[in-house]
Amino acid sequence: MGETRVDLLHLLEDLRDAYPGSTEETVITEIVANALDSGAATITITTDPSAPALTIVDDGSGMRRRELGRYHDVATSTKARGAGIGFAGVGIKVALLACAEVVTETRRGRHHVASTWRLASRQKAPWRWIPPPGHVAGHGTAVRLTPANALSPLVDAGFVEATLRRCFQPLLDPGLEGILRGHYPRGVTFVLNGRVLEREGPPPDAAPIAVRVARRRKAAAAGYLVRSAAPLPEDARGIAISTFGKVIKRGWDWLGFAPSAADRIGGLIEVPALAECLTLNKADFIRAGARGATYLAYRKAIQESVSRQLAEWGDVGEPAERARRRAARPVERDLEAVLSDLAQDFPLLATLVEQRAGGQRRLPVGVPGRDGARNAAPRLVAEDAAPATGAERGSSGTSTSGDGGSPPTPRPEVEPPVVAPPAPATGHVGSEARARRPGRYGLGIQFEARPDDPELARLVESTVWVNEAHPAYRRAAASRSEGYHVAVAVAMALAPLAVDPAKEHGFITAFLTSWGEAIDRRKRGRRR
Repeated sequence: MGETRVDLLHLLEDLRDAYPGSTEETVITEIVANALDSGAATITITTDPSAPALTIVDDGSGMRRRELGRYHDVATSTKARGAGIGFAGVGIKVALLACAEVVTETRRGRHHVASTWRLASRQKAPWRWIPPPGHVAGHGTAVRLTPANALSPLVDAGFVEATLRRCFQPLLDPGLEGILRGHYPRGVTFVLNGRVLEREGPPPDAAPIAVRVARRRKAAAAGYLVRSAAPLPEDARGIAISTFGKVIKRGWDWLGFAPSAADRIGGLIEVPALAECLTLNKADFIRAGARGATYLAYRKAIQESVSRQLAEWGDVGEPAERARRRAARPVERDLEAVLSDLAQDFPLLATLVEQRAGGQRRLPVGVPGRDGARNAAPRLVAEDAAPATGAERGSSGTSTSGDGGSPPTPRPEVEPPVVAPPAPATGHVGSEARARRPGRYGLGIQFEARPDDPELARLVESTVWVNEAHPAYRRAAASRSEGYHVAVAVAMALAPLAVDPAKEHGFITAFLTSWGEAIDRRKRGRRR
């Protein structure tokens, strides 16, 4: 009889690769996230380059002796799915890759225990009980890391502070205390080398954003947009989305569109309800099933709020943007039919388009399914943070954008590529569902400038980003043949996903052939 063995080193490397940041950043963010999940209000971090060592102490609930013993096992956790932002202590396990020793001390009631842990070989990570070092005074957990490299960023106070401000920005923003107070009633304070990290809010001219569920006055999501006269730093561009104070994604790709001055606009939006939509490693959001529908519904509401603010700033609707959208519309219009035809010969394209009536993927946005309301996406209202005036409120104090009351103010035309058709001008997602067509989601086309990138386009999630700074695109625009260039760029972006490198030429030829036949079918339909 044999037994199943685990290559522990390889498994830890795979866990590390599941995160976008470096190993040191992953270790810090996961240890802090687990401290927050334990109810900590104060997290004290001490760096000691001379030792070298990094010590993180929290005042959370701590662990019992049995829980600390299970804490060293892989794939064990007492957490319920969707109830936190930490991944079952994975930060400690990943720390074994970069540290010679990991000491964990925890105290809960009469239980006060500690252990030391290290990676001895590819298959073994032995640990043993040790006397508590005394880092925890009342209750909570302390982790002391001894990096294998004395020059590790883990003992650099500047690196630790930058990681905390980037990954837990909402917890250091006084403007978001209101929406986070329900989850952190005592607040959260970070102390680094004896110094309390100061809270930094947005600039005074930042535009507030709020998303409300149904007709409730309390916002389900809150944040702001900022714009700068000069290009922002790379890690400050785009919209950061967070849940329970932890930033999950940042940039414009997750939102599905970008303004004309994408490098000069940034922002932050905190959505506590999206914690239940996190993937297993808490580094992304699920896009399938009921939880995926919840995420996409919130994203649509955020799209509407952000698009409305960009329109007020004049960052959408410019002549150049309209020209690019005109070039992309014919390809987008035929894209569903083309991918449906090609999915039979190239099965991997089925990950982009699901076979349904009309070649569309339909999501239950605001429409309860047969199983009842528990499978339905939440009804969302995307509104400005400013309270509605008397003319905009009904007798109960809520906005009256449906039957009765004054008609809503028309909002500017915005074309988010991930949802078609565009939402009506009321701003409600899911209200009056019977009178609406179901929300749809498929492959979209957007434009960005990447002067140093030789590729015509790239595929990011469900969007093909065409490089408008490429010389070939500029030549196509000068000769008014943007539509054909966009079709070629989309084909080249999808080829690595659909086939092996040796067969990409055949896929591009098949794509353009199907695209041309789609135009012929549309012409025949007009004649009929």
